[in-house]
Amino acid sequence: MFIRNIWYIAGWAKEVGEQPLARRICNEAIVLFRNKDGVVGALADRCCHRGAPLSLGTVVGGGLECGYHGMVFDAAGACVSIPGQEKIPASARVTSYPLVEKDEFIWIWMGDAEKADVSKIVDYPYNNDYKNWPHKHGFYHIKSNYKLLVDNLMDLSHLGYVHKTTIGGDPDTHVNAKMDAKKTEQGVKITRWMPNCNPPPTYANGVKFNGKVDRWQEFEFLPPGNVIQWSGAVDVGQGAFEEGGSREGGFSLRVFHGVTPETESTCLYFWCVSNGYRQDDPQATQDLYDDVSKAFREDQAVIEAQQRCLDETGEDDLVSIVHDRGRVQMRRVIDDLITHETLSA
Repeated sequence: MFIRNIWYIAGWAKEVGEQPLARRICNEAIVLFRNKDGVVGALADRCCHRGAPLSLGTVVGGGLECGYHGMVFDAAGACVSIPGQEKIPASARVTSYPLVEKDEFIWIWMGDAEKADVSKIVDYPYNNDYKNWPHKHGFYHIKSNYKLLVDNLMDLSHLGYVHKTTIGGDPDTHVNAKMDAKKTEQGVKITRWMPNCNPPPTYANGVKFNGKVDRWQEFEFLPPGNVIQWSGAVDVGQGAFEEGGSREGGFSLRVFHGVTPETESTCLYFWCVSNGYRQDDPQATQDLYDDVSKAFREDQAVIEAQQRCLDETGEDDLVSIVHDRGRVQMRRVIDDLITHETLSA
């Protein structure tokens, strides 16, 4: 079951240009397009005439032209042109979805349009600050339920095992990390401290440290599938974990993870990684992106294998351990939202 009355990421703004873009979100076929005025629209990917996919059409002056018989639909879903027919029936329209372009994302509302509150969209100003946070975008199609991918982001004890050659490092560093998991107004935030540890390969390649480092990870879950990450490390002794301490001069990255359910067993993973340590060096941003991309592909392989296994066995008998504190709270937030929406229907 999907949460409907909430904002999902439908795509990167740069993805939607002259060609229509087909997406499936919450198991509904959607077509995204940008009209000649630059406005992005989202429609059901099905022409009301003969049911052809509108994503096979073309963007024209009036909107999106069906590639089968040439009917044109505007961003609100209304038919504005029928070749060879002057009068357009009121029933000649397709479902449209509220859409907002913000912080380089395209956000879509899959539920009751009257409840679409723009103020509820996640803020991520770092995508607008290329000077201090130069970044690159990524997109993966994942063959797993979206919650399994968010589970992965909220239990970081896997880093030392899955990502040994990039962002992970020593497994003992992660399993012995000091951790705090707390409920926030909207979701869940986990903070992990790893004092006096060896920097992982990605960190050591990006910044020259004197030796051991104090390392932090902050992950904030915002439903339905967004996680905002700030991670980094500085030389030991700067008070990185203390109020008034310094996190300057070391390694720092920010990542936005946006996970959108496609079907019950597949999801869309939008992510971007920002370089916070050598901002004037484009190669550093590219190297960071390459390392993080490799790490996320490693996650993908594990999660997709996990989904295949759970398809056979189910997950009712799975056991939670101490590292699951943030993940368990995250699942409760999702379950509460589904329950509330079901009871309000």
